[in-house]
Amino acid sequence: MSTPDAPLVLGIETSCDETGVGIVRGHTLLADAVASSVEEHARFGGVVPEVASRAHLEAMVPTIQRACDTAGVALSDVDAIAVTHGPGLAGALLVGVASAKALALSLGKPLYGVNHLAAHVAVDQLEHGPLPEPCLALLVSGGHSSLLRVTDVTGHDSGVDPMGATIDDAAGEAFDKVARLLGLPFPGGPHIDRVAREGDQVAIDFPRGLTSRRDLERHRFDFSFSGLKTAVARWVEARERAGEPVPVADVAASFQEAVCDVLVRKALDAARSEGIEDLMIGGGVAANSRLRALAEERAGRLGIRVRVPRPGLCTDNGAMVAALGATMVARGRTPSSLDLPADSSLPVTDVLAG
Repeated sequence: MSTPDAPLVLGIETSCDETGVGIVRGHTLLADAVASSVEEHARFGGVVPEVASRAHLEAMVPTIQRACDTAGVALSDVDAIAVTHGPGLAGALLVGVASAKALALSLGKPLYGVNHLAAHVAVDQLEHGPLPEPCLALLVSGGHSSLLRVTDVTGHDSGVDPMGATIDDAAGEAFDKVARLLGLPFPGGPHIDRVAREGDQVAIDFPRGLTSRRDLERHRFDFSFSGLKTAVARWVEARERAGEPVPVADVAASFQEAVCDVLVRKALDAARSEGIEDLMIGGGVAANSRLRALAEERAGRLGIRVRVPRPGLCTDNGAMVAALGATMVARGRTPSSLDLPADSSLPVTDVLAG
């Protein structure tokens, strides 16, 4: 529920191929404008950094204007500017950071340089209200598969503590690569999700990475999807060599099941090990219908509550950055300086730039 005295924050997100500008008041979303350059990357089968950066430059001003028009506010009305300053593609981040600095300086507003991953956690507040703290966050996207113990989403006093991470291909990256193997368009996640609904999720027994007893001793909460991707490739190649048709729907469903099984299994194990009763799932892969269903089903049996934003808030957007910025303002966190850098390898523990 919006309150007139809650902070009005504009957020800018340019870590990859979406130019996102969001405006929130407290925990209420007023505007979420996104300009995507995904079609310009599709023919390359992945995001091209230079293409993304140029697209951000072209889209920034009209996307800011569209967000303001949707929210019914003027730029001078906002209380603060928030921007993703990492992690992400260096050139893409620079466009957003430079734009945010220009706005903050010209408007005389405080600037908050925030972490992209923490913003994926904070965005859930726009849909389900204040985040339970502590909670266990499972972040799954093209570049990251992470398990985080969150006691303060603003990062205060080690409030975002990593428990596990991907050691090779992230889940979203594996979706893209397997989609390409199956002749499905880029980005692969939505297309595999769609095709998998017509397939048999137990048709092929694909491996579950880092789940053997030995792996769990060293990598209990870590993820690996490189071996799964290779197993799918070998299975498909064997069928093709034998001159047999590839059952695309069954491969997609079985692959998707392997990914979701591991993600949910490890997330719930981490939650139980910490005595945490709330699991939040964020990032682009959180839009996957099977991941949502499996998490709800298994968590329900353990008495663990699951929070997942609607699909439009799972993918990269400015609303999530604005949501984290608004939490920073509400909790009195010190704004970032105007010499804020773009940091492509920013660790998740660095939630707010100094």
